[in-house]
Amino acid sequence: MQWKRSKINPWSVSPGSATSTTQETPKTPVHGGDLVWAAALAGCSAEELLDFSANINPLGPPETARAAITAHLDSLKAYPDPDYQQLRQALAQMHQLPPEWIIPGNGAAELLTWVAWSLSRLEATYLVTPAFGDYWRALRAFNVKVLECPLSAVSGRWSLAWNFGSQTLQKGLLLNNPHNPTGRLWIREEICSILDRFALVVVDEAFMDFLPPDQEQSLIPVVRDYPYLVIVRSLTKFYSLPGLRLGYAIAHPDWLQQWRAWRDPWPVNTLAAAAGVACVGDTQFQQQTWSWLPPTRYDLFGGLGSLPGLQPFPSAANFLLVESDYPSSQLQSALLLHYQLLIRDCLSFSELGDRYFRVAVRSAADNQRLLSSLADLLS
Repeated sequence: MQWKRSKINPWSVSPGSATSTTQETPKTPVHGGDLVWAAALAGCSAEELLDFSANINPLGPPETARAAITAHLDSLKAYPDPDYQQLRQALAQMHQLPPEWIIPGNGAAELLTWVAWSLSRLEATYLVTPAFGDYWRALRAFNVKVLECPLSAVSGRWSLAWNFGSQTLQKGLLLNNPHNPTGRLWIREEICSILDRFALVVVDEAFMDFLPPDQEQSLIPVVRDYPYLVIVRSLTKFYSLPGLRLGYAIAHPDWLQQWRAWRDPWPVNTLAAAAGVACVGDTQFQQQTWSWLPPTRYDLFGGLGSLPGLQPFPSAANFLLVESDYPSSQLQSALLLHYQLLIRDCLSFSELGDRYFRVAVRSAADNQRLLSSLADLLS
């Protein structure tokens, strides 16, 4: 790789050398958004970093969520409602479902743990790969036998051959839609056509709410037609509340009753529950996000595609996967050390490796800063 050495030599500083020699270099994270790790490598404070590694809506948190948190501070002296009736009712109203079909969780990650426990009772589980690292964590925790279903990149787009064989009635399926890290969106009918073939199907829709209602492909409208369908959603990415940890699952009440019996009491704290109620009713913030994302993502896609050696993939979510002629780990280090920018390398996705990286869609100004920094490195 030919770097523009007259400006920057990314090879001149090794990762971690900006930190004190008395400090232990943090291990490479498997998630985006680890600003403590990144700041240690960049030799700056976490507040000085511009984070493109975590797919969080830059328009949030909504003022309604902030106000709800403030209004409920005095409630901290009491335990949360163990049934989270207000939050479940708000979600039920949004999705036009009975509240007993909904269970809030301490982020989608907690709910994926209980999903994996249920999948462990089956012969095996098909997993669409590359896959979010928390899927592997949860599945391995319960020794689930995993059968990988790899995506393939064809003509600049990701596709999946739905070849699961004929013996699937004792098996499960786990996928996310839109897919992370590729941004691929499957239409509802495509997934519905295979639902009856499995004992349990789990669809993670953590990024589905970034699509407006007339474009989304959520399976929530058909969940009551399929008793072995589980849908997992996040409230922290769209509403920019990752520090609160809040998600929910939608499934037949029999599944949810099992998980309530196994989980810790009060998994969702009072402030998170209050913020969740406020967020799902904030139609102004939702519309603002749906208006902001498509043109901003389009501009970032075009900017990345104009740079030498980079090929972004189309995405339905608030992030872009980029194929790179250059090692992504080196790009990540150089952007950290010289520009205080953090991108997400894809080393934790074994199918992608060091020739791909992922970036969140941020504000137009932030995106331009990223594009200008990459242009300096690659020109």
